Amino acid sequence: MSKVVVIGLPGEQGLWVADLGNGTVSALQEPFTGTLGSADSLRGSGAAIVKGVDLALAFGSMEEIAQSHHEN
Repeated sequence: MSKVVVIGLPGEQGLWVADLGNGTVSALQEPFTGTLGSADSLRGSGAAIVKGVDLALAFGSMEEIAQSHHEN
């Protein structure tokens, strides 16, 4: 089972890596090469790339999650 997730948000530059095993999130250093570079280029064109994740939701704050506003 994967324990690391790469995250990119629409309108935000750069990518982040969430290490679920260590409970950390940090910025990935550019330039991105290989498959990750290709995926980032597609993302820049508006594509959404999903692999190995069965649920992903974006929120503006932790408060929104606590209030269960994800149903909107």
